[in-house]
Amino acid sequence: MVEESSEKQAPPAAGKKAKPAPGATEAAAPTGAEKTAAPKKEKPPAVEAKPFADFIDRDYLPALTQALAAQGITDLQVTLERSKIAIKGLENEPECSQVIGRWNGGKRQFNVYFFDDNIQGQRALSCIDLGTIASTLEPFLIDERKITLDLLVSGVVLRLNSQKWLLRN
Repeated sequence: MVEESSEKQAPPAAGKKAKPAPGATEAAAPTGAEKTAAPKKEKPPAVEAKPFADFIDRDYLPALTQALAAQGITDLQVTLERSKIAIKGLENEPECSQVIGRWNGGKRQFNVYFFDDNIQGQRALSCIDLGTIASTLEPFLIDERKITLDLLVSGVVLRLNSQKWLLRN
């Protein structure tokens, strides 16, 4: 009976280290160098963190062209321009950066306006058919907290599709 009591030891009190049983070898405690984790790999900055013009030229325009080509638009010309807003009543407003997409022999056009030269800033969109002057300036992606490349591309594709310019219902 005496042997049973020596085998059953009370659990160590909180904050105290348990003593190893007699004859048992204690595992080596990790040293300070072993405790520190391997250095974490830093994520590359998001493409949206690039300067505005670089992001538009190197990422947005190619992605938008590719997405619209997948929808069947073959003669798309997309450019970034800085000019006045070509909407009646807004001719006297200051210039802003615009992504302008033209296709169907120039008969169809969309403009995505970036008023602050920042993709996270205020944005708008207009659609022009048959070379006329746009009459409506629509807010573009105003409810989104963070604007990403995919969101900018899909926003234009969805808007053009709702205009019935891409797929027929």
